[in-house]
Amino acid sequence: MSSFTTISVEKLARLIGTPRCPVLIDVCTEDDFACDPRLIPGAVRRPFASVSDWAQEFKGRSVIVICKKGLKLGQGVAAWLRHEGIPADSLEGGVVAWSEAGLPMVPEAKIPDRDPRGRTIWVTRARPKIDRVACSWLIRRFVDPSAVFLFVHPSQVLAAAERFGGTAFDLEGEGVFWSHRGDKCTFDTMVEEFGLTTEPLLRLATIVRGADTARLDLAPEAPGLLAASLGLSRMYSDDLEQLEAGMDLYDAFYRWCRDAVDETHNWPAKTSGV
Repeated sequence: MSSFTTISVEKLARLIGTPRCPVLIDVCTEDDFACDPRLIPGAVRRPFASVSDWAQEFKGRSVIVICKKGLKLGQGVAAWLRHEGIPADSLEGGVVAWSEAGLPMVPEAKIPDRDPRGRTIWVTRARPKIDRVACSWLIRRFVDPSAVFLFVHPSQVLAAAERFGGTAFDLEGEGVFWSHRGDKCTFDTMVEEFGLTTEPLLRLATIVRGADTARLDLAPEAPGLLAASLGLSRMYSDDLEQLEAGMDLYDAFYRWCRDAVDETHNWPAKTSGV
């Protein structure tokens, strides 16, 4: 049972991928992390020894601290954050318990370099509709909650990515790692490369693929995603505003994929005869 200052692996797993997920901070030692250089989805790395220097970065936010086994480092850093007025818990059992539970972890090597403020920068074509919004949602919810997205003219994606230290995605061309592969979408690529092949995300990937590639027969939900995505593109002329609205859309689709696929809704409700 979790204490008042810890959180169980099961509870954290339910929070990850949702808008309510706290900040996740990995404080494993360099040696421990080198043995398994993967992160719990959405986590950022910080050195435990300098917590007093970086604590204020998370002022006003709730934090979950992650170390190797959930013992002295995780609990000590969480206690220090609470001393600084930041609500913080430590993960019970740490990375070891998470890994033993078979839960997904993101290889650090696949995460692009971060800017001086700790953010990854992603560059893609303007006027996103389906795949690009889905990818942005996946990155924000499972890879880097602080990620920056730059939407530019298709001809300028690669140049803008180079000039601003970003990573190009969902762009046809040689050397673009994060893009379509065969009949799969960029969203499929990211789910696979980031080690996020859970049943709910694979289900969502099929829906995205069907909507994005005009193969609406792949999933009954694909036409609905297509309609909603095209509707959002008509409602918003600003790409970033559209992305924010799309975050809510994909939050809903993800929760359906995770929690509600077996639920039905019939109307009118059946009534017993009297």
